[in-house]
Amino acid sequence: MATQYPPPSKRQKREQAEIARQQQDVEQTIPDGSVRVRFVDQATGETGSLPVLTVPLSQASTKNLEILLNELKDQADDRIPYRFFPDGGAEALGDKEDLYNALVKPGKVSAESEITLQYAPQAVFRVKAVSRCAAAISGHGDNILAIQYSPVNSSRMASGSGDKTLRIWDCDTGTPVHTLKGHTGWVLAVSYAPDGTIIASGGYDRIVRIWDSTTGKPIGGPLKGHTDFITSLSWEPYHLQVHGRPRVASSSKDGTVRIWDAIGGKVDFALTGHKGNVTCVKWGGTGKIYTSSHDKTIKVWSASSGSLLHTLSGHAHWVNHLALSTDSVLRTSFHDHTRTIPPTQEEKLAKAKSRFEKASTIGGEIVERLATASEDCTLFLWTPHTSTKPVTRMTGHQKQVNQVSFSPDGTILASCAFDNHVKIWSARDGKFLFSLRAHVGPVYMTSFSADSRLLASCSKDTTIKVWDLRTGKLKEDLPGHKDQVFALDWSPDGERVGSGGADKQVRIWRN
Repeated sequence: MATQYPPPSKRQKREQAEIARQQQDVEQTIPDGSVRVRFVDQATGETGSLPVLTVPLSQASTKNLEILLNELKDQADDRIPYRFFPDGGAEALGDKEDLYNALVKPGKVSAESEITLQYAPQAVFRVKAVSRCAAAISGHGDNILAIQYSPVNSSRMASGSGDKTLRIWDCDTGTPVHTLKGHTGWVLAVSYAPDGTIIASGGYDRIVRIWDSTTGKPIGGPLKGHTDFITSLSWEPYHLQVHGRPRVASSSKDGTVRIWDAIGGKVDFALTGHKGNVTCVKWGGTGKIYTSSHDKTIKVWSASSGSLLHTLSGHAHWVNHLALSTDSVLRTSFHDHTRTIPPTQEEKLAKAKSRFEKASTIGGEIVERLATASEDCTLFLWTPHTSTKPVTRMTGHQKQVNQVSFSPDGTILASCAFDNHVKIWSARDGKFLFSLRAHVGPVYMTSFSADSRLLASCSKDTTIKVWDLRTGKLKEDLPGHKDQVFALDWSPDGERVGSGGADKQVRIWRN
């Protein structure tokens, strides 16, 4: 007869669990040896005065490489965080990766060969993920359809609604400051000027209105000319403006785009040529205007003469949205994370221009990239100043793509669609990186944090979600809205996220 042993005691179970845990915690050993590393500046493609170094494999982690590069560039006192792209690849090494496990062990490179690491500075500040609702403010009498923060700071935010009004909110106290009345139809588009002093709005009443952002009073009369509703607005970049004469472009369902003198209240010229609704307009920093339409094309216009320069074709259905790689820096002009505003007009212009040039320079040239999202479930990446052919076609979404946006540092693209997914792509070559899956309804909008490390998305499922773009994982799930969320904006200083939707409430989220 077999011997029946008693079941293990609590002490024996605890000891066995401890042994199992210790065995799992055995660290992965990196073999002895070294690797030769060459650092290349991603912006210029040159090594400069940096030597080729021999680095021990056991020490070749991303963090150590960052310390080493800062020492070589004499920045040890004020270290800059860097991203490293092996051999010019589209994907950067992760924060906790090392050269052995990322490149040598998988066989991507040989330990005997020289490894070229392109380096690019990350944002020199870190934005914290918003995690709570700081204010839920009622006031609007209908769906909130558009939201935008002031480029100056996160204390002021404007919202447009189906109740035919705009409201300016004090986000520090969670209270309304001004109610802007004048539209006779839904307000579909709201846009702050790059210096933050005036606001443009457009809507179902086919009229564009200009407002003083401090007093809430209208500037001049309504700008009339469109024969159908306004779909989007885009301001002339600050460094291209004639002082005292800011201009704004409005696109409309009537198939035209009109360029307005915002203060003078007159139309400069109209861009006609599209055969369908114009869905989106973007005013680029190189003096070009980009428009997308239901006629399946994207057109590039001269902002000085209004003449058509190129027509970009390739989409098989309506083009819903456009994004420029310089959108973030054009929106904020001379406002940056230091919060110091230049005292004179000349210094403001110089700062706005230098920020644009820094953001758009690749390999010594100014390159403004364009991304387009379409009802054909695809996206295209273009460099319109060099070619009318797309750089790449990005496929993967299963339904219509609503919106596309570039990260502020210009390295990542985010697209959201009716298939409930947000997809992340490399902004350089359009390579697919990963999908963000957690929404259970169509995703309407996304908005990047100022440091490009986080992304917020809003959806028909009534939630806002915040994603960590280094890991591709959900960082925060923010329920609170009682109905679908149409509008979303992350303030340029990274402090707050504003949202609004069908529950008629503006919500302000912060860390």
